[in-house]
Amino acid sequence: MDKKLKFAIVGTGLRGCGCFGNLLKERTDCVIQAMCDKNPKRVQYTAEKYGNPATYTDLSEMLKKERLDAVIVTTPDAFHEECAVTILNHGVNVLIDKPLATTVKGCRNIIAAAEKSGKVAMIGFNLRHSPVLLKLKEIIDKGEIGKVILAENREFYDGGRTYMARWNGMKSSSGGLWIHKGSHDFDIFNWLLGFPKPRKVTAFAGMSVFRPDGFPFPLEKDIPPGPACSLCHYAKNGVCKDAMPYNAPEWGPEAQAFDGYVKDSCMYLSDLSVHDNGMAMVEYENGVRVSHMECFVTSRSDRRYTIVGTLGEAILSLAEWKITVLKRWSKEKITYEIPETDGSHGGADPGLLASFIEAVRGDSVNTSTVEQGLLSTAIGQAAELAREEERVVFMNELL
Repeated sequence: MDKKLKFAIVGTGLRGCGCFGNLLKERTDCVIQAMCDKNPKRVQYTAEKYGNPATYTDLSEMLKKERLDAVIVTTPDAFHEECAVTILNHGVNVLIDKPLATTVKGCRNIIAAAEKSGKVAMIGFNLRHSPVLLKLKEIIDKGEIGKVILAENREFYDGGRTYMARWNGMKSSSGGLWIHKGSHDFDIFNWLLGFPKPRKVTAFAGMSVFRPDGFPFPLEKDIPPGPACSLCHYAKNGVCKDAMPYNAPEWGPEAQAFDGYVKDSCMYLSDLSVHDNGMAMVEYENGVRVSHMECFVTSRSDRRYTIVGTLGEAILSLAEWKITVLKRWSKEKITYEIPETDGSHGGADPGLLASFIEAVRGDSVNTSTVEQGLLSTAIGQAAELAREEERVVFMNELL
């Protein structure tokens, strides 16, 4: 048990290193042995911040040369399937950041590889480790609000507007935001409700603000906006209040020369196939109905859940670390104020990594299985299809 687990990180962006890299660096029972990214400059610059582990641009080469206990995959979503299958085929445990994959087919390929390898394949649903949501699940499981019949989540995400400036806001890379972002929340519904089978899904969404005709300031004659915040006339002059320039070397001209990826492209010239606001609804086979709202045009960040049961309802604010339970007949109001914990995403990320390490060591079971990851992706894929085709999608079309 004193052995340090040897980790590798695949995808050296903000999630891979700014989150998991920092968490691993703080632990005494793990070591970052290798990092892999298709961009040689990015992986080189990033590795310098973590004690210069071995760097690779080819995943298979890394897996052949390094003796690893586990790999964390934080590439753009469209590459999760390829990376996870390759890692599992080499007999290495893997933590795949959400979503598991961008399609049901991709998820099934990962599941097959996991079953064949016998290794731990965990999906990075960090919200399940939020102390506030853990308390909400405890309230539901104890029957405090009775049998759940209805649930909603309204997500306001100020930081989400930058999705339109990065790969997250391109459907080709993310599968769409009902998959990339919504997979968190669809999984939370599934988890809170005990994983009932979803029956049908519908969704309405669109790009209402971050579009070429949406600039919130007048454009000067013959001075176009963009193409990136770090180059934009309006960003430099302080006119654009949404500007988020990235000047770090791992995202600068040297790195861009290899793959053309710009991290701070103009949000208002974004991919109109994703959305900056929308609503999705799911009905489960047991009759429970849920709705999920996403809004990236906002000045705040919060998830606000309302869970309605036969004996009362629970109202949660993630940002306020608070749950209020309203009893149906007595009008009694019970307030739970959850102590704040350290760590990114309100302490949820450290909990996720700790859970994965325990599963790798054999000290606990896998708490977020790839089968559960498939269910979340399936709902997200159905929501994308429902939005595109303007209809209700029955889940048996995908499952």
